[in-house]
Amino acid sequence: MTGRLRNWAGNIEFGAARVHRPETVEQVRRIVAGAERVRVLGTGHSFNPIADTPGDLISVAGLPADIRIDAERGTVSVAGGVRYGELAERLDAAGYALHNLGSLPHISIAGAVATGTHGSGVGLGNLATAVAAIELVTADGELVSLRRGDADFPGSVVALGALGVVVRVTLDVVPAYRVSQHVFEHLPRAQLDAHWEEIAAAGYSVSLFTGWAGDTVDQVWVKRRDGDASAPAELFGAKPAGGPRHPIAAMSPVHCTEQGGAPGPWHTRLPHFKLEFTPSSGEELQTEYFVARADAVAAFAAVDRVRHLVAPALQISEIRTVAADELWLSPHYGCDSVALHFTWVPNNDLVLRAVEALEEQLAPLGARPHWGKVFRHAPRYPRSADFAALAARLDPRGAFRNAFVQRHVLAE
Repeated sequence: MTGRLRNWAGNIEFGAARVHRPETVEQVRRIVAGAERVRVLGTGHSFNPIADTPGDLISVAGLPADIRIDAERGTVSVAGGVRYGELAERLDAAGYALHNLGSLPHISIAGAVATGTHGSGVGLGNLATAVAAIELVTADGELVSLRRGDADFPGSVVALGALGVVVRVTLDVVPAYRVSQHVFEHLPRAQLDAHWEEIAAAGYSVSLFTGWAGDTVDQVWVKRRDGDASAPAELFGAKPAGGPRHPIAAMSPVHCTEQGGAPGPWHTRLPHFKLEFTPSSGEELQTEYFVARADAVAAFAAVDRVRHLVAPALQISEIRTVAADELWLSPHYGCDSVALHFTWVPNNDLVLRAVEALEEQLAPLGARPHWGKVFRHAPRYPRSADFAALAARLDPRGAFRNAFVQRHVLAE
């Protein structure tokens, strides 16, 4: 088909000459083999031109889900375009779970994996760390399989769509578990600095929401697995919320996952929002930076120094943790991280001023941006040269390169 598409937020209009929605892997192979330039689109939940191309844009949403659980290996194999929420429901019904989920269950598996998207938890790696194998269509139309343990595997998982079209992903699964969610309010800012590590480890997954104003953190969402210690009566001065809450105080919590400590299936508590709720589009932009978890307090101070520039553009900010991994282009490569996420108003001028100020303050801490969100500069990664060599080998004609990948990853 032909026509123009926009991303989920509406701030990016794709420049593709042709947009395809293949229904089989064979169709993907033919399209790729015949395309001069090609990129891949999942659910479009990126806020920058990472998926853009002047050539052919392939949506993998039309491929059959074809979910296969392998109980003996402890894995599930699924088409890359399937959304996490859809897979989670199937897994839970069969008695299985994933180790973690992002805040939105609406994102595609291949897209989230390719950009290093994550949930939260001091001991939990990003979503890509659950990948045991991938199948991708390379520039010559061949179907290539890579498994954990293969030499190229650590470079092919968080790959920004630069190696090929990921049509199938195999993920590690665990036995299904239950989670309860407690929300605490008005954490004294001084307590965040003094007890950061204890707060971050207060549950299986912990998120803090703040507007970076005043002397308190607005909310702390603590998600606990069955068997964890009971929730405390208060959390370093933060008191339990008097009812359901939305991360943005002025908004209704009706679409948020259940709170108040009621246990429920893992996939109905780990995300912040319900699968049946369609997130608003065109009403926000997003940015996220990662620094070493050991530098978290210094990072908080860095944001504080420019909050006069952040505040005019900010809807809400979220603080999370992500465990280190060995995936070459993962923002958490070799580093336990604290994630500083910013949900902005849809105003490019205000957002870019805030982004520039944040990057200047966070640069001395080696901040790495989320690949799928608004940023200006990305540092070189320790394995960037190895990734460039892998890309040259799997895509010698540069079919999957675009301006974004060339600038931020492949440039010398």
